[in-house]
Amino acid sequence: MAERSGAVLYEYAVLRVVPRVERAEFLNAGVLLWCRSAEFLGARTGLDEARLRMLAPDADVEAVRRHVEALERVCAGADGAGAPAREAPGQRFRWLTAPRSTVLQTSGVHCGLTRDPAAELERLFGALVGS
Repeated sequence: MAERSGAVLYEYAVLRVVPRVERAEFLNAGVLLWCRSAEFLGARTGLDEARLRMLAPDADVEAVRRHVEALERVCAGADGAGAPAREAPGQRFRWLTAPRSTVLQTSGVHCGLTRDPAAELERLFGALVGS
């Protein structure tokens, strides 16, 4: 859906690490962005291991890192990333953002307008996750 300004609609969700689901505390670890009209699906992640250890000293940081990397591979449609990675980009985004009660969760899906989905992904990552 293009606007007069040349901007297109995109959807995004924040990837969160929730080390103790019962406490509902989380650490933002990435952003997933889907722009149907540009056929762009991207993920930008950055796990702050020191902050994770402060939040949950007993967290298996290596396992969390592997799971974050696995979600990136699904997002990219990488070979060997399983059945969800073979789906169309929009379906992958919906699979990645489906509600879960596990250590890795996503926020609700939000939307906005942009002229450059890749640049918007970087902007959102900087604002919501940090460098």
